[in-house]
Amino acid sequence: MALQHQFAKPFRSCLRCSTGADSQYNLSSRAFWTSAIVRTEASVEHSSSNPDIPPPARLLDPNRVATPRLERRLLRETRQQPVGSRRRRAALQSTSNIPFEQLPYQCFQEARNLLLADRQDKLRQIDEERRRIAKVQATPAELCGGEYVKKGRLVRMQKHLEDWKILADINDPVIKKRFEDGQGDMDRPIYRYLADRQWRQQRRLILLQRINQMHIVPDLVPYLNPTAEVRLIFGRRDVHPGDFVESQNSEMPPRLSIRVFDKGERLVSIVVVDPDVPNTESDSFDSRCHFFAVNVPISPSSTSVSLARIADGSHTIRPWLPPHAQKGSPYHRLVVFVLEQKDGESLDTEALKRMMGIQAAQFNIRSCMDKIHAKLVGIHLFRTKWDDGMAGVMQRAKIAGADIELKRMKPEKLPYKKKKSERYR
Repeated sequence: MALQHQFAKPFRSCLRCSTGADSQYNLSSRAFWTSAIVRTEASVEHSSSNPDIPPPARLLDPNRVATPRLERRLLRETRQQPVGSRRRRAALQSTSNIPFEQLPYQCFQEARNLLLADRQDKLRQIDEERRRIAKVQATPAELCGGEYVKKGRLVRMQKHLEDWKILADINDPVIKKRFEDGQGDMDRPIYRYLADRQWRQQRRLILLQRINQMHIVPDLVPYLNPTAEVRLIFGRRDVHPGDFVESQNSEMPPRLSIRVFDKGERLVSIVVVDPDVPNTESDSFDSRCHFFAVNVPISPSSTSVSLARIADGSHTIRPWLPPHAQKGSPYHRLVVFVLEQKDGESLDTEALKRMMGIQAAQFNIRSCMDKIHAKLVGIHLFRTKWDDGMAGVMQRAKIAGADIELKRMKPEKLPYKKKKSERYR
């Protein structure tokens, strides 16, 4: 202890001799091995090592959030989706706000000049193809080999024209940037092409896998080739194909996002079917319709469809029936069908009700498609089963059977038959 005081006193005297040392450092007269100063230094080091406090939600920028935690907070508190990829948002945090097409890189600008020259060639080809189409349209059908041949030729030429429009913009980096940022105009062919390609690379494959795993084909439809992307949203939850949805979440009608990849507006019918309704009398399963609406307009730029809103209008044939499953029954598959009406013709709701005599039970989706002459273009599915809130949902919807528990019947034993004794000799 005396040795420590011997070294400490000369050091403190030197600090006192320096100009303003006492006022600058605010040294204590106690020796610096005491616990008070150690606690102070420890608290200072702890406060300096703490991470920065996250900014408030109003200051979160959808273009610059780059961590999963901030992305979830932005979506939860402001209900805004992050813009573009996470890699792009992380790059924007450390770079200046220079327009993408004006990046000061010589190689990048030279490549853009080459792509612009190629685009000008494609635009000349588009103008030439339009003149050819106008020439064929002005030519009488007798000189083209008949009306059928002329119509077929025009269809092929229009398809070739759309291909040229896609090729003109497919290599433009600004087009790709806007598409990745979610700012693409779906009325333009290039953005529809990119969206269709992105959907077919992953999400469509997952959808077809779930459909095959859960035997939607051939239990409900004999063949399926979806061409429109259908998303299902219950509240804030985006339901993936085949997910289980709790009964309290599915009590209210969901919201659909139906994205088509060809131009023009069309009318569709939306049908929700449960093919797993137990029938104890026949010891089999029946199909039940949970929702049916017709004459719903959609387009590439108008994709959102709220089943709660169209249920209040003149589109609905069958209002929303909450999905339910009795205790003891296996899980129920709820399949959402999107049917495109023939030639965009509007269907008479009242006449359709009288013609079909539709009821909740004994519903056949194949017969329905034949009667309204509709084509299946989109599909989605989710599952439900008995849970703690199912009895309350069935009671509020006035559905009987909440107090019934289904049990599997044991197979009857075969009558015992004594075998011949000679067999054991």
